[in-house]
This record gives sequence, C-alpha cells and structure tokens, in this order.
Amino acid sequence: MKYKRFEELPVWKDAAKMAAGMFKFSARPVFRGKGDLANQLQRATLSISNNIAEGFERGTTKELITFLYYARGSAGEVRSRLAMMQMMPEFESLRPQIDWYKQMVESITR
Repeated sequence: MKYKRFEELPVWKDAAKMAAGMFKFSARPVFRGKGDLANQLQRATLSISNNIAEGFERGTTKELITFLYYARGSAGEVRSRLAMMQMMPEFESLRPQIDWYKQMVESITR
C-alpha cells in the first residue's frame, strides 16, 4: 500500500495518540515538583510523531529513513524517562499507565 499523507501511516497514528495521551497523563499533580519531567516527556513523545511526519513530507526515502531514526531516538528518550519513573515510589500508583506507555512506545519503535 502506498501512503499519500503521513496521517494515513499507522505508526504516525499510534505516535500521535500516545503524544495526546501523554499531555493528559503528565498533567497529574504527582509531576509537580519533579523538575522538567512532565515537559520533557511531552516534548519527546510529541517529537516521535513530528519526526515521522517531517521525514514523510521530505519526499525522499533517504530523508524519511533519517527522520525515522530521529523518531526512534525520541522514543528512546521516552522509554528512559518512563523507566526512571518506575523506580520512583511516588509514581507507584501510576504503574499500569507507565507500563502501557512503555509498551506503546516499544511497539512504535518496532
């Protein structure tokens, strides 16, 4: 199947869904007083879908691949922050959501 728009890409849809959810998730009070954690999670998560879109719009396979690697790097940032949160006792009550986001970002990376 040939895609004409990045919005048609299943991986972009998943990444955009995850980014939209991350804004709501990271607005919880537990993120207050944790430095820039919420903002970093939001920006890294949003960067995944944005890099997929930018690479697609560049129009060449070489540039698409480059931007997919950028998206993968952002996914690594998200996984790292989520893994760190799993080690913090104040995020214990959010473990199911953290696990879901980790699974989602791993799926997008594949």
